[in-house]
Order: sequence, then structure tokens, then C-alpha cells
Amino acid sequence: MTAAARDGDPVWARPALGVLLAATAALYLWGLGASGWANAFYAAAAQAGSESWSAFFFGASDAAGAITVDKTPGALWPMALSARLFGVNSWSLLVPQALMGVGTVALLHAAVRRSLGRTPGSVVPALLAGAALAVTPVAALMFRFDNPDALLVLLLTAAAYALLRAREDARARWVVVCGALVGAGFLAKMLQAFLVVPVFAAVYLAVAPGGLRGRVVRLLAGGAALVAAAGWWVAAVALVPAGSRPYIGGSQHDSVLELALGYNGLGRLNGAETGGLGNLDGDAGWARMFGPVIGGQVAWLLPAALLLLAAGLWAVRRAPRTDALRAAFLVWGGWLLVTGAVFSFMRGIFHEYYTVALAPPIAALTGLGAAVLWERRRSPAAAGVLAVAVAGTAVWSFVLLGRSPGWLPWLRPLVLAAGLCAAAALAALHLLPRRAVAAASFAAVAACLAGPSAYAVETAGTPHTGSIVTAGPAVARDGPGRRSGRPPGGMRGAPPGLPRNRPGTGFPGAPGSGRGPADGVAGGQRGGAAGGPGDGMGGGMGGLLGAATPDAQVTALLRADASSYTWAAAAVGSNSAAGLQLASGRPVMAVGGFNGTDPAPTLAEFQRLVAQRKVRYFVGGAMPGARGGSGGSDAAERIARWVAASFPSRTVAGTTLYDLTAGRV
Repeated sequence: MTAAARDGDPVWARPALGVLLAATAALYLWGLGASGWANAFYAAAAQAGSESWSAFFFGASDAAGAITVDKTPGALWPMALSARLFGVNSWSLLVPQALMGVGTVALLHAAVRRSLGRTPGSVVPALLAGAALAVTPVAALMFRFDNPDALLVLLLTAAAYALLRAREDARARWVVVCGALVGAGFLAKMLQAFLVVPVFAAVYLAVAPGGLRGRVVRLLAGGAALVAAAGWWVAAVALVPAGSRPYIGGSQHDSVLELALGYNGLGRLNGAETGGLGNLDGDAGWARMFGPVIGGQVAWLLPAALLLLAAGLWAVRRAPRTDALRAAFLVWGGWLLVTGAVFSFMRGIFHEYYTVALAPPIAALTGLGAAVLWERRRSPAAAGVLAVAVAGTAVWSFVLLGRSPGWLPWLRPLVLAAGLCAAAALAALHLLPRRAVAAASFAAVAACLAGPSAYAVETAGTPHTGSIVTAGPAVARDGPGRRSGRPPGGMRGAPPGLPRNRPGTGFPGAPGSGRGPADGVAGGQRGGAAGGPGDGMGGGMGGLLGAATPDAQVTALLRADASSYTWAAAAVGSNSAAGLQLASGRPVMAVGGFNGTDPAPTLAEFQRLVAQRKVRYFVGGAMPGARGGSGGSDAAERIARWVAASFPSRTVAGTTLYDLTAGRV
């Protein structure tokens, strides 16, 4: 007798799970190297971590440790370790993210099955939930990219699984595991990980077994684990003298707590990020998750998930307090509602790919809700809700596909017709023979997943680079709350607070465009948003949102005699420095951090480093007017002006280089 048979599973249950995970791996690994460094900002930091354990620990942008990335370094650690083992290349940096995606799908499948009782009837809903997550377009994007979101979503999904396990007995171990996983999520992407904490705490207090006092004590133990897992690195950094570690990028006072609570905390909610650029779109509001671009990223099943959440909670309204199914609806539903509300109304920096954090709860609610209603399908009310969910999803898919009218035009009417026919059949299930019922359910699933699956395949087949990326084909972005003229996935012109300049009018010495292989491509974020003529970010290498690849002549200059210097070059902005560093393999100082608005180094500190012959070249013209109206430091601008006034320059392949070891002009 097989293990599956002993567990009461159908013989095909485990092979089906294997097929799901294999298909997920194929989707996330297929053509992975085509994206190159993907987000060069994080790729350069992973490269630095593969060369220096100090850079690894602190998350420094370069191996010499000038400044850190503007996040905690947890998401960099798997990439840096992979690069140490397999060398610094696209696959060694991106494969860990793809494997995180496969792991997330497996965890979600396990969580849904467990909540449904691991009965034979739970197999299909769990597979449906896993498949829905795997083909969510923004998941197919982020699990093929080197942003922190992949690790964050894996850890939060694991934490939700642990919380559901904690409901099963009156012991503290799974609560502690849950808290530790959420705390580890902080090390991946700071306070975003904590959006689920109020939901998880409230659900545990409501549904865990035992008396209230015992539940509170166990919850406090989980809270202590969260603080320990999140705080050990913060405490370690605080204990290291500032002169013995990199500057904390994204902060104005070299402080992790300032970074966490300000730039990456409250500033994201109210838009007051000192040194940041604010929300570029101005589309905050309840409709944001259904907007022109975000809708196609994550919202294909969102209306159905909300409907199924309401129907599921109604169906289990009379269940015992500790009921597993109700706990699951509360965990996933609370995660979706709270995180979705924050994303909808936050007025600080917000990018479409953040919504990958909504993919697990949407997928889980789809599987759980479908299971509950299918079990009650002989009831006209349950069949009616199922039919409405399928019909609504088909109509919504028709709308989303219509935003890319030139892309697979045949798919739009097919999804609508199949979905409406399947919905009609589901509404009349009690009249259909068994084979017709099976056909109707298959058609319903196919119609609901066809749109996101097509988007996901298109995403996997398209290279994506830069700091702001979107999944799927090009869409018409114009609409309520959107600015016309902004190409999908990129930024035309300067963001608010950055002046629009002609080539050569930014930092002194800017020769013109810094466009390279990572430049933005209209019709979806195939490339980054590196500067170009008229963009206000041109000149030098790359720009605010993208890292260009330097010419071979520039790379050769950076490598020549580089061992005699701590930094082969310095450039304003992390993306400008990242392109130079990844191409040359030598440390390049990111003056001013990501936005060029951090006071690191100060002019006096940079002058001292130059006097000590620790920096060979300064690359001019990367980020004109970086400080803008953000309230950040103007140190980078002052350094650039001092360099231009003090050292001779030459233009090599369109890039202006100042030799900081030459005599003063």
C-alpha cells in the first residue's frame, strides 16, 4: 500500500502536486538568464557580499563598504551565498528567487490542504490554490527577479502556515515559529513584513485552543521570537561604531531605525520620505488595486477571492471557535484586506510589483472558497455564488485583457464565452449528469486561470531589468488617477522634484545620454528607466532607476591598476555605480546612495578619501538635481561640483571620467 493510500489520498494526489511544482519551476526558471542582472542595484550588493563578509553582513553596495542598500540585507544573503558558490552571474543571483517561488507554492498547497482536513476532497482545492499563485503575473515576475519581495512572500506564507499549525494544540512552538518567520521577513523588507502582525495576533487569540490567559502567554512568546528574529541584526549594527561599518543607505543620520521607521516606514504611508521622491502616480485610493496596470499584475482573481471570503465565513459561521476552516479564512482574508488597504491608500513610494504580497492570500481564498461551495453545490445558494464568482472573473478578465487590445486578441472573447458558459452550468449543477459536472468545473477553472496564465507566460518570456518592473504585456495606463504619457514600466521625464534637463546640463561634465542595455522600453518594463536625452537623468552611467552597461573602454580603465585603490570609481546614485561595478568587478562608491540624497560621504569625507588616493575616478553626469524637493542631503551635488572644478576630465565612449589621482586643475 502506498503512502498516499494510507493517508486516504487518491493515488494521483502526489503526482499531481509534483506536476504543479515542476510546472512552477519551469515557468520561473525558463529563460531566466535573459534578464541579465535584473535589478542591478541589488545584484551589485550581492556581488559585494560574495567578495566581502563585512559587505555581506551589512548589505553594502560595494565590497569596500561605503554605503548599504536602502533595505535590511536579508534578501541579499541567499544571492550572495549562491554567488560565492557558483560565481557572480545572472543565474546564480536569480535561481534562488525562482526556488523561493516553488517553495511558496508548495507551502500554500500544504496550508490549504491542512485547513480542509487533508481529506480526498481537499486535493483539488489545494492544487487550485497553488496553481492560482504560480500563474499570478506579478509572482511570475518577482520570483524571476532579484528584489527582496520573493523572500518576503516566502517567509510570510511560511508564517501563515505556522500560525494555522499553532491552532491545532495548546503548545507554543508553532506560535514561536510564526513570530520568528515574520521577524525574518523584516530582515528581507523591513516594516512591510509587519502588516500581517495585527491580523495574525488577533486570529490566534480568537481561534487558538485553551484559555485566554494561556493564549496570551503563547502569543507573547511568539512576539518575543519576532522581536529577536527582527532585532538581532539591528542591535548588532548599533553596536558597531559608525566608522567601522558602511553608512546606512536611505537614512539621513546613519541609522537603521530611522531607515525602518522613516524612509521605509511611515514615509511610505504619508509620502514624507526624507530623501525619497514620493509617489509618482498620485493614484492612491480604493480603486488602485484594480487600476490600469496593477489590475493585470495581481487582481485577476481578486473580486472572486473577496466574494469567496464572504461566502466561506458565512458557511462556517456556526462552527466551533477553534474550527480550522474558519481560522484559515480569517488568516488569509485578514492578510488580504489589511495589506490591500495599506497598498491602496499609501501615499509614499509605491510600485506595482509590491502587490506580489497579495498573491498568496488571493490564491488561498480562491481554493478554500471553491472547496466550501463545491461541497455544498447541491444548494442553489452555493451553486449560485460559485456561478457568480466564475462569471465575474470571466468578465473581469475580459476587461483586463482589453487593456492590451493588440496582444492575443483571440483570448479575450474565448475567456468570456467559456467563463459565462461554465457559470451557467454551475448554476444548474443539480440538473447535470456527472460527466457534465466534471466538464463544467474544468471549464470554470480554465476560464478563470487563462488570462493570468497567459500574462505569466508572457512575463517569463520577456527580459526585465531596472528598478521598476511590471508583468505582462503593454497596457493603456491612462485613466483616473494616472498621468498620461508615461510609458508602461518606465518613467518619462523627471519625477516630481527633479528638474528636466537637456543632455550635458546636469552635474558638471555630463556629456549626454547614459542609455545602455538596461534602458526603458515602451510597451512594458523590459528594461529599466535609465536616463536619456531630455530625461533629466542623462549623462554618465545609467540614472535613478536603471543601470547602463559601460563601454569596454570604460571598463578597461576601471580595471587598470584597480588593486592600488579602495574604489575604482565613484558615481552619484546606486544604479549608476552598480552598472560600473558589475561590469568591472571592482568596488564603485555609490555617492549619496540610491537617490543620491544621502549625506554619504560628505564633501569633507570625500575630499579626505581623494587625498588618501583611495578613489581613482569620478564618473560625472549621472543624476542631475538629485536632491530636488525631497529634503535630502545635497552632499552628492556638492561633491560633483567640487570634482568638476578641481580635476581634469575626459570623455570615453560618451562617459565623462575625472581622474582623481591627477593634479588639481
